[in-house]
Amino acid sequence: MLLIVLLPLIFALFIPIMNKRKEQIHIGYFVIWIPIVIFIFFARYLGADFEPIKQHFNWIPSLHISFDFYLDGLSLLFVLLISGIGALVTLYSIFYLDKSEKLAHFYIYLLMFMSAMLGVVLSDNVFVLYTFWELTSISSFLLIGYWNYKKESRYGALKSMLITVFGGLSMLGGFILLSNITGTTSIQGILSESDVILNHTYLPLILGFVILGAFTKSAQFPFHIWLPDAMEAPTPVSAYLHSATMVKAGIYLIARMSPLFHGYDWFFIVVAGIGILTLCWASFLAVRQTDLKGILAYSTISQLGMIMTMLGIGTEIAVFAAMFHILNHATFKGSLFMVAGIIDHETGTRDIRKLGGLMTLLPISATLAFFGTFSMAGVPLPFLNGFYSKELFFDATLHGSEYSTAIANFIQHALPWLAVFGSIFTFVYSMYFVFGIFRGKAKLEQLPRKPHEAPIGMLISPILLVIGVITIGLFPSLVNGTLLEHAAYAVSGIHEPHKIKFWHGFIPPLYMSLAVVGIGTLLFVTKKKWDTVYKKLSDRFTFNRLYDLLIAKTETVPASITKSYMTGSLRLYAQLIIVAMFIVSIFTLVTSDGFAFLEADPSEIKISELLVAIMMIVAAVGTIVARNNVAAILILGVVGYGLSILFVIYRAPDLALTQLVIETITVALFLLCFYHLPKMKPKQDTVRTKLINAAISIGFGTLLTLVAISAHSSKWFPSISEYFIETSHTLGGGDNVVNVILVDMRGLDTLFEITVLGIAALGIYSLIKIRKNKEVD
Repeated sequence: MLLIVLLPLIFALFIPIMNKRKEQIHIGYFVIWIPIVIFIFFARYLGADFEPIKQHFNWIPSLHISFDFYLDGLSLLFVLLISGIGALVTLYSIFYLDKSEKLAHFYIYLLMFMSAMLGVVLSDNVFVLYTFWELTSISSFLLIGYWNYKKESRYGALKSMLITVFGGLSMLGGFILLSNITGTTSIQGILSESDVILNHTYLPLILGFVILGAFTKSAQFPFHIWLPDAMEAPTPVSAYLHSATMVKAGIYLIARMSPLFHGYDWFFIVVAGIGILTLCWASFLAVRQTDLKGILAYSTISQLGMIMTMLGIGTEIAVFAAMFHILNHATFKGSLFMVAGIIDHETGTRDIRKLGGLMTLLPISATLAFFGTFSMAGVPLPFLNGFYSKELFFDATLHGSEYSTAIANFIQHALPWLAVFGSIFTFVYSMYFVFGIFRGKAKLEQLPRKPHEAPIGMLISPILLVIGVITIGLFPSLVNGTLLEHAAYAVSGIHEPHKIKFWHGFIPPLYMSLAVVGIGTLLFVTKKKWDTVYKKLSDRFTFNRLYDLLIAKTETVPASITKSYMTGSLRLYAQLIIVAMFIVSIFTLVTSDGFAFLEADPSEIKISELLVAIMMIVAAVGTIVARNNVAAILILGVVGYGLSILFVIYRAPDLALTQLVIETITVALFLLCFYHLPKMKPKQDTVRTKLINAAISIGFGTLLTLVAISAHSSKWFPSISEYFIETSHTLGGGDNVVNVILVDMRGLDTLFEITVLGIAALGIYSLIKIRKNKEVD
């Protein structure tokens, strides 16, 4: 499975080579075989006797991070959607994107996203899942911003990445808490410790972190605002990311983690509550949209809210309905996105106000749209798969669990009413979409291009998806026992067969469906009389404006703060650094009880040591009062050489020699540099400046004294010096411990230090050369 997950990424490496022949053959013809191979590989696991499969590959064993893959019914459902819809989207893009486009970029981003999504749904390690999770955000950013010359595309790409990455970091916090509490990074291992998690004090924090990651990725209220702006992406991207895959990553996360929180009231309150709110609010707003992809964007948000509600309810029937609707939504919404792309491609516009009467001009597209929208609306027809999962959804809202909190019970009793409300507007925007495009009077004079039916290559993918809609509707048992029941069992842990049938008798879910169709039809035919209500919605108080405000403030406020201290004054920079070190260090010493003063067995101070120390103090003070560059450097060198003498007195010749070499080189380099600087001039500092300098100097000197005394007096850990003495010969091959430490034990550190010095030297040389060239010019 590791090879399968990485296969799209590996193939992406060869796309630049194929791009050289894009004039002869479209790159998509090479790419399409990757998702087809993946689909065939996993389709062989379909069947009534499917058992989960585990695979393990080491990565970072010291951190308990490894490529652990787990294939069960839930991950199989998503893998088949990722690869199956991916193949159809690739076929569609071959005819949608012209060869003049940057096709190599598009397909590299697409394959990167495909690998990332496969990694998300197959990973059994929380940190590997997080890695792939963020890769989906990065690759979707690139895909949404594919037409980067458009301001709207750049805005939508950045918006989606900021919101989803914010949620991903939150999710990572939840994963870290889960792994620390359970002692494992395996998702299956964490799920087996559900009793420990449910009784832990960090449970609300874990739930909040995980849900925040899922809600941002799956565009739940109020994080839904990124999805409509993401519609600036090419239609193949919208059909793939925003109907079947990326937006369902959050759904997958909640489904995978729901056994962990099963029985916890706040899981139901937050997930089901926000889910039903998202369904109602997004379906209501979809009716006011005029852009075809805008309608489908809000439609997707509402459908995701519906699935999230079912997962929040968490009963056996609710989980099964969620799995069923995940599959159904991918079929009818994917086809509708492709139809919207066809309309845009053939007419030159997505504005529904300019469209109408296109049924006779685009008869195949119209037929596909009718099947897709009627299935999405949940119209009670036996050959539409959307009706089956919609009716199961209604049934799930009527048969919830009893909860211990009043707010949970209130939401449970309100769910059926809110489900009907949201479904009514789902019906309205579905009819608005299909009849607004294909019925009514044609407005050909308002269209940029004369419309005609799309080429057959562009129609194949939506036709196959609509065939899926009809096939599942007529023969639901084909996917029931072979796929859906396994997926539901992976979430609920209950393996009970479900019989999907069209007629259940006169029961409440049927009445709810009839109410949706009846009231929805009435609202649709009278839409012009009541849609003025949307004009009363203020655009001043929206989450989009809040997002724009936060982004603007994020750019201006830090800039103003940075300008306040980035003044170009080296004195100010040094003061800020020293003061920050002083505050942090003193705070750490006080709060951790880190200061210690050991009076026992003090060393005897010799007269030679005292004389050298006095010499170093005098030299340090002399450096401050010196008014000549060369004199100040030479006096400063006395401090370093004095330290070398102390090393000799303390019988550390290696350190003394090292200090002598370093000090000599430093003094020589200082003399070379300062020779080119202007002469030092006496500066008349104000009394305030002198007091600040004195306070900082005394404070920092006091800090270093306290740290030195505390370090000498505290023995919190065993000394590491014994390890170096014992292993310097066996590991480093030398008896000079200091040299072995520098060259071998911390060889990489020394190497990077030398590298930094080398880069700095090159930079200085370049600056000097530039200045000389300017002087010559």
